[in-house]
Formats: sequence, C-alpha cells, structure tokens
Amino acid sequence: MHMADALLSPATAATMYAATTVAAGISVKKLRIDYEPEKLPVMGVMAAFVFAGQMINYTIPGTGSSGHLCGGMMLSAILGPYAGFLSMIVVLAIQCLFFADGGLMALGANIWNMAFYGCFVGYYLIYRPIMRAKFANTRFRLILASVLGCVLTLQLGALSVCIETYASGISELPFGAFLALMQPIHLGIGLIEGCITAAVLLFVYASRPELLEVVGKEEKKEAGMPLKTAVIILAVAALLVGGIGSQFASSHPDGLEWSLFGNEEEGYSANMGLDEEAFGIESGAADTAGRIQEKTSFLPDYAFAGDAENPAGTSVSGVVGSAIVALAAVLICLAGGFFRRKGSGRGGQAAR
Repeated sequence: MHMADALLSPATAATMYAATTVAAGISVKKLRIDYEPEKLPVMGVMAAFVFAGQMINYTIPGTGSSGHLCGGMMLSAILGPYAGFLSMIVVLAIQCLFFADGGLMALGANIWNMAFYGCFVGYYLIYRPIMRAKFANTRFRLILASVLGCVLTLQLGALSVCIETYASGISELPFGAFLALMQPIHLGIGLIEGCITAAVLLFVYASRPELLEVVGKEEKKEAGMPLKTAVIILAVAALLVGGIGSQFASSHPDGLEWSLFGNEEEGYSANMGLDEEAFGIESGAADTAGRIQEKTSFLPDYAFAGDAENPAGTSVSGVVGSAIVALAAVLICLAGGFFRRKGSGRGGQAAR
C-alpha cells in the first residue's frame, strides 16, 4: 500500500504530513508518560520483525495480486498504541529513505494509511475491547481481535488511498472504480495479515504474556520462557525473515499496484490499466522528493544499486534494514525516557 508521489498533489501530501505530525507529537508526549525501559529490546526486535515481514509479499490466490504485512496492530498489541505508532514511523521512514519504498512526498500519507489505523483505530476499537471482554478464553480472543482488527484497518487504509487520490484530482482514477478494486483485494490481504498477527501474538502470550497490552496487565499467568530468550527468538525470526524469507516473496504486484496496473502479463485483469511509466500527476515537489531519495537510498528497491538482479541484494537489505530499524526504534524510546526524566526533574525543582 506504499503510495508513490505521483498519486498525490502537493497540497494533499502536505495535509497528510500535517495529520501524521500531530499524531506523532501526541505519541511522543504519551511515550514520555508511559515510558517502560524494560520494553526497549522488545520494541527494537518487534520493529525489525515488522520491517522484515513487509519485505515478504504473499500471493492472494486467483487474483494475480499479493499483499504484505502492515504491522500496526501487532506492534500496538505488544508495545501499546503510542510506541507502536512511533515504531511504524521508523519502519516506513527507513523504507522510504534508504530503500526507495514509497514516495518521500507521500510518506505522511503512507504513515497515516498503514500505521495510524492499525495503531489507534484497530487497537482502541477492536483489540482492547475484545481483550477486556470475558466471553471466551484468551487465545480465542487474541485470534478474533487480530483478524477483525487487521481486516478493519486494511479496509480503512485502502479507503484513505482512494480518498487521497480523489482529493489530488487524478482524473485517471475514477473514485468508484478505484474503490471497487481496492476494497476487495485488501479484504483478502487483511485476512492473511490477521492470521500472521494472531500467530505472533499467540507466541508472545505463551512465552511472556505480560508483554501484551491489556492481557499482561489484567491476566496473571506464569511465563513460559525468560524474557531474554523470547527477545532472542523474535530477533532471529526477524533476521531469517528479512535475510532468507524475502527471497521467496511473491512476484505479483501488491494490492495498490494491482488495482492501478493490473497483471495482464500473467493472464489476469488490467484493472485501471494505467501506464506504469506515466501515470498520476507531476509536480516540482515530487521531483525534489525524488532527487532526495536517489541520494539517500543506498539499496533502492531492496537491491544493490547497479546490480538489481543479484538476489543477495534482497537478503542484505533485509538484514541491514532490520538492524537499522531496531536501533532507531530503541533510540526513539530512549529519547522519550530521557526527556521524561528531564521534565520530571524540572517539575521537582519547581516544586521545591
């Protein structure tokens, strides 16, 4: 669902940057209040796991399309919505700047579409109410919350893409026709993401249930393994997914690309039938953003620059990207803790 700059007008892109900035500012403020240093390694490995997971596109049977993990629901269930949202910003920003995945001008929209709904709407409307209910055992509620939450948030994200392109005035994309393609394909993508999210959360529940938001605070259960062991398993999983699993990603276009360009080469529909080399709108802001990305992306499209056919480039991208994301996520959380302590110190001095 990573949008390219050509799908947005500068005004729409600026609006989405503003909305994302507000949400990020609130999250930073809340992170200062809810700072939990014991979750630092968990934050790092989970952000890395989501980065690696997004590299693996899974085929949606019978469509000629594919999807990949978004991860907002998963991160929020473990880290809470505010740390989860900031972790998703790290993932998407690093994908954009270092791997040219998604447009730089469109980054605000991509964060909103892929992170905001999962981290806040999915968490507060689906995950927390279901996990606080007592109508079934915890494992069943985790599965139900994961699937329903991912389906809802993917539908909202797909709807936002359609609204943003409509607001940008792209005449090649009639709103109704684009919506009719985007919503069903992202229903399938959301169902699969829900199953993946449920599997990860069930592992966390079995190993360290106190790491799960709501569950860990309200349900007493003896941990299945030491925290260090659980973190190591998740870290190894992130490296394996990014370094090895990425080699087996589906070659089909993702839901957004499929809606725009179809997949006639493999015998499927043309859908909107846009020209991949010339679509959407041109703008000076998009050109500038593109030039910046050319300079910052040292592994464009998750491949070696100048040697895109070398499969080792994908593995290197997965490992290097996961490490950068983990480090950046931890640094953000550490910064939140630092400013919290600093603010507390000033308050204490003022009180004296």
